[in-house]
Amino acid sequence: MSLKSTTKVETNRYQLEVEVDAEVFEKAINQAYHKEIKKISIPGFRKGKAPRAFVEKYYGEKVFYEDAINAVYPDALDAAINEAKLEMIEDKIDFDLVSAGKEGIVFKATITTKPEVEIEGYKGLPAVKKTVEVTEDEIDAEVKKVQERNSRMVTVEDRAAQNGDITVIDFDGYVDGEPFSGGKADNYSLTLGAGQFIPGFEEQVVGHKSGEEFDVNVKFPEDYQAKELADKDAVFKIKLHEIKMKELPEVDDDFVKDVSEFDTLDQYRADIRKKLEEAKEKQAKDDVENQLIDQLIEKLKAEIPEAMFENRINEDIREFGYRLQSQGLDFETYLKYTGMDKDSIRSQFRPQAERQVKVRLAFEKIAELEGIKPSDEEIEEEYAKLAKSYEIDADKVKTFIPKDALEKDIAVEKAINLVRDTAVVAEGGKDAE
Repeated sequence: MSLKSTTKVETNRYQLEVEVDAEVFEKAINQAYHKEIKKISIPGFRKGKAPRAFVEKYYGEKVFYEDAINAVYPDALDAAINEAKLEMIEDKIDFDLVSAGKEGIVFKATITTKPEVEIEGYKGLPAVKKTVEVTEDEIDAEVKKVQERNSRMVTVEDRAAQNGDITVIDFDGYVDGEPFSGGKADNYSLTLGAGQFIPGFEEQVVGHKSGEEFDVNVKFPEDYQAKELADKDAVFKIKLHEIKMKELPEVDDDFVKDVSEFDTLDQYRADIRKKLEEAKEKQAKDDVENQLIDQLIEKLKAEIPEAMFENRINEDIREFGYRLQSQGLDFETYLKYTGMDKDSIRSQFRPQAERQVKVRLAFEKIAELEGIKPSDEEIEEEYAKLAKSYEIDADKVKTFIPKDALEKDIAVEKAINLVRDTAVVAEGGKDAE
């Protein structure tokens, strides 16, 4: 293979003229012959036994050219791209066969490449880190969550129903004196104040006691999903069987021993404080990093091919699909449940994809400008980490993560550290800009 010429035809599009020599092309033709001969019948020969020369004479000397060209084209194009020092992105390739014969082939391929990137002023970027502070109210809220998880339902017999109670009711609904579909149920558990039923229903259950029978008068909303009931007056005949309320455990040392590894409430609250502080510290650091990234995106100068954004959207949607599968839901079912189509979900993923592409380009350029290149030892260490994470052998990781790709990832991580380490970060209040 030899690269005959490289021509920039438009922004981020290059046309490569590539020559494949006679020896390589002849080998590919011969391989195509051996692959196809079993299917070929020539008069005077048993099926699959005709020599190549006879097949070419019978069907024409170019009978195996298409298969041979398809076989040599990918490697030839890859070699030409490397020789031209271009970085192709996955996109439409325009292919044009210039010539093909015993002397070899010449073809032209127009590819899309990564954009030329400029970025300056990426060191010493300003940022404000929010002050990390944990209040007693926040600790109380965490304790309350644990209380709720350890609560139990108890039957109420000495008072009327109130908001927050769970009532067990029979209801039978009528519109214009006639029952309607879906308007009847027995032993239904209704949480008062939760807004489960149409407006006005739950409020009229409040104040009644167990064993009472009464009517609830409501009006269906104008936009009610069942059109035949929309804007109609309705009467529900109710029988209230039971009232239940959530009983929370008392928060004391015994409670702490039941829900944690600690012996006292003070120890438990101190642990909650520590965890909240760690979470807020991480959030504050992430916020600083986002401030830096926002500034890098502003400083990035590049005409980014649309294909890069589309490819990133495809990757993000694939990853989202894998997460859905892990939850027992396929992508098509998700679209049906949410009422979305493929175009709308692509639009939803677009802003995230654009940001990801721009950030990656910025850090790759910074790594290039700074001459950042990981050592062989660092690459092997990263392979070892990935192998441990995937719980497979490191050699197997190398089969699906090429060394050059991993090298770029490590270089990008080092570039991120450089920008972070050189940033000028000021401590600010909770609402600091």
